[in-house]
Amino acid sequence: MSSATEILTRKPKNIAVETNPSHELNVVDTDVPEPGPDDCLIHVRATGICGSDVHFWKAGNIGDSVIRCNLGLGHESAGIVVKTGSKVSRLKVGDRVALECGIPCSKPTCDACRTGRYNACPEIIFYSSPPVHGTLRRYHVHPEAWLHPLPDNISYEEGALLEPLSVALAGIERSGLRLGNPLVICGAGPIGMVSLLAAHAAGAAPIVITDLDENRLKMAKSLVPRVRTVQIQRGDDAKTSAERIKQALGREAKLVIECTGVESSIHTGIYASQFGGTVFVIGVGKDFQQIPFMHASFREIDIRFLFRYRETYPKAIMLVSEGLINLKPLVTHRFTLEEGRDAFEAASKPAAKAVKVQLLDD
Repeated sequence: MSSATEILTRKPKNIAVETNPSHELNVVDTDVPEPGPDDCLIHVRATGICGSDVHFWKAGNIGDSVIRCNLGLGHESAGIVVKTGSKVSRLKVGDRVALECGIPCSKPTCDACRTGRYNACPEIIFYSSPPVHGTLRRYHVHPEAWLHPLPDNISYEEGALLEPLSVALAGIERSGLRLGNPLVICGAGPIGMVSLLAAHAAGAAPIVITDLDENRLKMAKSLVPRVRTVQIQRGDDAKTSAERIKQALGREAKLVIECTGVESSIHTGIYASQFGGTVFVIGVGKDFQQIPFMHASFREIDIRFLFRYRETYPKAIMLVSEGLINLKPLVTHRFTLEEGRDAFEAASKPAAKAVKVQLLDD
């Protein structure tokens, strides 16, 4: 293993991938930051491209979070500690870590932080959410308290995937999924795939997963052979798609985990639900959407949502380390930091057939 001095000497440039209000995507050289007393300087070894990164680049906003100046992207990262602040005591140079990128205020006067719902902290800083630069860069300063040590049997690539896995685990927990619950997962993108892996480990049965892309459904089947797949046809309406899903499931769904945020997919999930079922929306979609209101009302279908995650990283690390969840097959495309534009093109174009694109820096 190279020493911190060797790494910083061998790779002095802090390459980062940024976007801006003009929807440009730039690979830039930035200063190497100095860690504060409670911080660590991380050499980021792997960062995944999230759908939100692509959305910020293409649309310039997600809800009320708007890009008004240059913004560094990325929040799915793992790396190695190369320098520590004067008050850092838990970690040392050379430790391999996953980065939890939502940093709450942690003040006892904050109701959200005090009661353990730190993802709701009104003062939370989330790396890559405007105006805070993200972690898609070579060197990044991160608070020690929000770095999670990686065991030897978890790679940097898997460490970066702990972030989308955290989203799935938060959804599984908040949705109330139980052993033997019939489940539908709408969307076989990265979040849909990790939700499938988590739901399989949690004992959901039977499970149906849907997508427009036949290749993604084949991958889902390879990850969890018992899953039942339904390829959504673009010309079908939501009720028709729901009937095909119920036929594949063999019943109506007690729980639907919606991972696309697409209005028609949410409608399909509602129509596929049983009386008293739940449609749990993880996907990010349009600011305003319509729903089949009276259908959901007459059948007492709960529609619930998720905002990021909390207290999931230790659990995610344990599940991967113990072999209950295998994240390795999800990374389909790999690029260097210098190839940042190519990486985002692959992540944003269906023709690339990417599931998870990662940028690596050895």
